[in-house]
Amino acid sequence: MTPRPNATPAPATPSACAAPLIRPARLRPGARVAVVAPSGPVPQDRLEAGLDILRGWDLDPVVAPHVLETHPWLGYLAGTDEDRARDLQEAWCDPSVEAVLCARGGYGVQRMVDLLDWTAMRAAGPKVFVGYSDITALHEAFARRLGLATLHGPMVATVTFLKDARTQESLRATLFEPESVRTLGLETAGALVPGRARGVTLGGCVSLLAADVGTPYGRPSAAGGLLLIEDVGEEPYRLDRILTQLVRSGWLDGVAGIALGSWAGCGPYDAVRSLLLDRLGGLGVPVVEELGFGHGEPALTMPLGVSAVLDTESGTLTLEVPALS
Repeated sequence: MTPRPNATPAPATPSACAAPLIRPARLRPGARVAVVAPSGPVPQDRLEAGLDILRGWDLDPVVAPHVLETHPWLGYLAGTDEDRARDLQEAWCDPSVEAVLCARGGYGVQRMVDLLDWTAMRAAGPKVFVGYSDITALHEAFARRLGLATLHGPMVATVTFLKDARTQESLRATLFEPESVRTLGLETAGALVPGRARGVTLGGCVSLLAADVGTPYGRPSAAGGLLLIEDVGEEPYRLDRILTQLVRSGWLDGVAGIALGSWAGCGPYDAVRSLLLDRLGGLGVPVVEELGFGHGEPALTMPLGVSAVLDTESGTLTLEVPALS
């Protein structure tokens, strides 16, 4: 199936975060899963190591045709926009594939997301989708255009997935035994702003969420939702700019609560923490810090589009239903 740049996408859902999204079915042993690279180039040795982990879970991984390619003149992209979109669309529309897993992030989703035939992907039905970082733009697109819950989780060819046992187990349990991982968080999690809130989860890499504001199918606001945010390699002043944009645009108006993940490479955590408190504390909603998702270790798998309760006293996010059906 060829991506169609002029195809009319399915209409965006009207509400921001008011209702839970469709949950895909959990995986069973022997399930066929596709690995795609919507963003940056993928190191072959890391890909092979990640595939071995999936095979050890009794999954049957298949690699999309252009995963190991590099764009002919933009070396930060894994192949052309059209090829990356084609790989994702064909994997999603393949009836033998039960899940689509991203190989890595980087940059590039925003260049290819509008090349996808969302009508065809909607017709293919719900499937499991996993990724984080730049993949945040696809999480938002799946939520808005397909009404589908997704998994903010580790990617197949990333160092954290290859090296960290707790990261691996969080994803494995979510895929196969989602009822066993209903309460999420690290032992170090706690209150930045105390309180308790209920809502539908959304979020990801905060710089990607800010970049999505104002785009044709961008989420109009986080109102009513439990917002999960993290980032990597953004100095405090750049995080300040990103969060200030979300505040000034009204995108954070009405958010129910906020969970903070890792801030790897963003400077000393004391400085990052002070900034987060400065920018988010005035919203008057509960904020929990160090919940344990994102670019750090461990990187817990966090469902997006699922009803949950955020409790800063216990430092947990508790899902009201399992991530997958």
